[in-house]
Amino acid sequence: MSNRRPVASLWIGEKLHYLNQLCLKSHVLAGHPTTLYCTDKVDNAPEGVEVRPASEIMDLDMQLVADTSASFLSNVFRYKMIQKTGAIWIDCDAFCHKPFPDDLEYIFGVHGLLGALNCGVVALPQECELMDQLLDYYDNLPDYPPWWNKNQRRKYDRLDEKMSHGARIYKAERTAFGPQAFTYFAKQTGQFEKAMERDVLYPVPFQLNDIFYDPYGNVEGHFTENTLSVHLYTNGTKPWWEKHVPMPGSYAARMCDQIGIDPSKALK
Repeated sequence: MSNRRPVASLWIGEKLHYLNQLCLKSHVLAGHPTTLYCTDKVDNAPEGVEVRPASEIMDLDMQLVADTSASFLSNVFRYKMIQKTGAIWIDCDAFCHKPFPDDLEYIFGVHGLLGALNCGVVALPQECELMDQLLDYYDNLPDYPPWWNKNQRRKYDRLDEKMSHGARIYKAERTAFGPQAFTYFAKQTGQFEKAMERDVLYPVPFQLNDIFYDPYGNVEGHFTENTLSVHLYTNGTKPWWEKHVPMPGSYAARMCDQIGIDPSKALK
């Protein structure tokens, strides 16, 4: 199984939460060579995960991360990583339900309830127009993202001019560097039609993310035979679940038992 397609992610910080450990190890157990690029020394990565310095892919502006969030620069990093290594990008909160097929050149999909794309799991050809347009957007930020309306531009204009241009865009629209950009450029390049249906990569809408911690929540009711990945949306997790072990019988608890992760050892 070690000849499955490689997957990789980025971690900014020193400690993984148990849900991140769970998701990374799920890919290892599915047979995917799994690399975690890190900005700091991380000593609680699961067995089987190869930890490498993020600087192998690109230098990260940690001040910009401090002004925005840990996920901000991952939106640039993921495409540079794919371009350099050919690995499939996985967010650290994407659980591997089934291995990724070898014959899929493009892997990305619809999420949520509105039909936009997410970029939590992405595979692209290392050379393609979509990749080029995404990287050009990040490397040469326009005055405003081209899809913004007047209200979004006004929101940007009201922000402190002392902040960097990228930070102001992020503060105005947090997803302007993630799902918004990916959706826009996929449409511009004609790749939007390659998007997988929601059940493949994001079977549970992010609006319902508490269901992962509910022992009476029927998480698997959202799955189909096509489901490959289950996004746990840790950015939307309520603080309680970050600091406490999941309730017995919940999806999070059951998957930890199945994969071999002890939540009590990696809480915030």
